[in-house]
Amino acid sequence: MIKILKISGLVIVLGLMIIQFFPPEKDSTEEVPATDFVNNFDVPEKVQHVLRDACYDCHSNNTRYPWYSKVQPVGWYLQNHINKAKEDLNFSEFGNYSDRRQNSKINGIINQVRDDEMPLPAYTLMHRDARLSEEDKKAFIDYMDSIKGY
Repeated sequence: MIKILKISGLVIVLGLMIIQFFPPEKDSTEEVPATDFVNNFDVPEKVQHVLRDACYDCHSNNTRYPWYSKVQPVGWYLQNHINKAKEDLNFSEFGNYSDRRQNSKINGIINQVRDDEMPLPAYTLMHRDARLSEEDKKAFIDYMDSIKGY
């Protein structure tokens, strides 16, 4: 029985070592395209700060990857999460959305921030700067409310 446990442990360790050589493909850039949300609206600095700290890592092409994203399988999980988040909403491509889709996304953003669904609790656990104070939430929601219907 002990021999089986040792062999199993060795196989697991070797497997974990091998998967480190297969990191996910990251698609992050420092460039802020003309289609970015902040380039399409007159966004106050406080709201830009919230977007950068609480939204852009998952919902833009300007992801700041944490150190633990280099450890597999954690990196695979994070990249899959980021890809899904960007499929739903990508602030880097917001200017390409139709007016109707922009308004729909803005309404969704307002509701999710108001209901404390975004940023995700798992994200704010690891990223303290993404935690929104009541003042931040109010400023963010008020701004988003003000641009509905543009």
